Amino acid sequence: MIRSFAVATLLLASVSAHAQELSKPMATPVPHDVPVARDVAYPGGTIDLNVDATNVGQGIFQVKETIPVAASGPMTLLFPSWLPGNHSPRGAIEKLAGLKIMADGKEVPWKRDTVTVTAFHIDVPEGAKSITAEFQFLSATNPDQGRIVMEPNILNLQWNSVSLYPAGYYVRDIPIRATVKYPEGWTAVSGLPATKQGNHYVYNTTNYQVLVDSPVFAGRYYKQWALSPKVDLNVWADDPKELDATPAQIDAHKRLVQQAVKLFGAQHYDHYEFLLALSDKLGGIGLEHHRSSENNPGTGYFTKWDEGAGGRNLLPHEYTHSWNGKFRRPANLWTPDYATPMRDEGLWVYEGQTQFWGYVLGNRSGIYSKQQTLDAYARIAAYYANQPGRKWRSLIDTTNDPIIAHRKPIGWRNYQRSEDYYNNGLLMWMDVDSILRKQSGGTKSMDDFAKAFFGMRNGDWGELTFTRQDVIDTLNKIQPYDWGGFFHKWLDEVNDSDPAIGFENNGYKLVYNDTPSDLYKEREKKGGLDLTIGLGLAIAKDGNVEAVQWNSPAFQAGMDIADKIVAINGKDYDPKLMKQAVTDAKDSKDPIRLLLKKDDGYHEIAIDYHGGLRYPHLVKIGKGETGLDRLLAPQ
Repeated sequence: MIRSFAVATLLLASVSAHAQELSKPMATPVPHDVPVARDVAYPGGTIDLNVDATNVGQGIFQVKETIPVAASGPMTLLFPSWLPGNHSPRGAIEKLAGLKIMADGKEVPWKRDTVTVTAFHIDVPEGAKSITAEFQFLSATNPDQGRIVMEPNILNLQWNSVSLYPAGYYVRDIPIRATVKYPEGWTAVSGLPATKQGNHYVYNTTNYQVLVDSPVFAGRYYKQWALSPKVDLNVWADDPKELDATPAQIDAHKRLVQQAVKLFGAQHYDHYEFLLALSDKLGGIGLEHHRSSENNPGTGYFTKWDEGAGGRNLLPHEYTHSWNGKFRRPANLWTPDYATPMRDEGLWVYEGQTQFWGYVLGNRSGIYSKQQTLDAYARIAAYYANQPGRKWRSLIDTTNDPIIAHRKPIGWRNYQRSEDYYNNGLLMWMDVDSILRKQSGGTKSMDDFAKAFFGMRNGDWGELTFTRQDVIDTLNKIQPYDWGGFFHKWLDEVNDSDPAIGFENNGYKLVYNDTPSDLYKEREKKGGLDLTIGLGLAIAKDGNVEAVQWNSPAFQAGMDIADKIVAINGKDYDPKLMKQAVTDAKDSKDPIRLLLKKDDGYHEIAIDYHGGLRYPHLVKIGKGETGLDRLLAPQ
């Protein structure tokens, strides 16, 4: 017994000694080998970029780029990563392949930076006047690979994906000229003018910043409509029938331009091109640029116009960005190149106020009706009035979401929150409008802010940056108020107050009843079902659960988005049957019983909910013309 104790003591001592001798590495400094951008002219001269975009069958862009150099020695080439409008480092570097760099007919070895993986280091040989980079950019050919940017009838050429640029310079200081070969018979349009030579387009020499901000849509089936002397609507489609727009539809887009110019009081472009693809094959996109849009809402934009507003909010939103986000830009969202990280806290103006003006201009122009606008407002207001995530996370913190989540799907959106600076931001700006009207006795509104903040330097399509204090100062010049405290409450605090207060103060109240608005009916016609308010479920056509409201009756019963509803109260799933079950439960003590499938198993749950169907609506409570009526009225 004594001997065993001694052995144990020796073992313990050995273990203790060993624990004291665990390896403890020391941190090594993180190298910063990518030159910092300087505001000086690129000394090498003008870059020559040639792109072959004819392999639409396989989705392959062939690139040859000649970059003049002023001296031999170390040089770093960058693939754009932090791109305006993406709000995160989403440059598709993984799709660059086959990179080969040459100088004077000899291959120049390259090495990728181990920290900034979008940077390539080379050593320019003595006596070389230029280097040539050749590579391919490989479009996704299936959605699981990312966004498809090239398909047999349409392509979306983004210059940032088919070019490299020399590190160490502001991108506005790097001159470049581009030439692209498109398939025979195709038409290409960009905000950057070009001269057409057969199926080659030779683009005007410009700087790299303007080039990246001037994407191209090209395709086989194309139509253009002039909306004003300075604005065109360019549309491509896989099926030429999708291009059959009526005169009334085009007139609504003409009014969009007219109303925007009246609202802002200036135009911050020399010419603006709406670039609109109507395709279910090309990946969807809604991106803003100074002199163009870059949009694909899918098919049916014109042909299903009378079936609902659909994605028609897209163009008013992106057009507004020419003023808000491109010309007036939050200071921390402006960067000198595409390697410098952006700080997104200004998105409550950049995107939030753009969302506000997008709906207003869409309504003022007639791109969608006033009732369609009110229905959309009601859905937005109801979502945030019932959003549990507002109880723990501030609105300003959601401006980090593009970097945190990279816009990937998340499981509990209503609780986690996701980029709420868009629509929650819209509600905040509606409150600003209501306060301006109330404090000024009805003489001031957000229209006055638009002219004061965006309506200067007509024709200037540079960037004029701003801070939160600039927004506050502009509002105080229009109507004195505690705007600093207002924004602190809305943005910085965990705010569970009524998000629909701006509507109510402008003469409309958020109410619920069992009758779906046309917006909800539009979804239900397609087989989807939104019962988020009340029951706590959004359901796809096939019964797959799309969303579960945190702490809702469905949540309490254990549901999540991995579930598929197979049966309701013993009968096969059907959207109409689901609505009927919710209605019947209102006058019953029996729960709603659902048979669910998850993975390869089945299980039954009982949802103890008796609140009936609850659809949101905005109902007028003011007499005569209210603040919201005046806001939505054409100017």
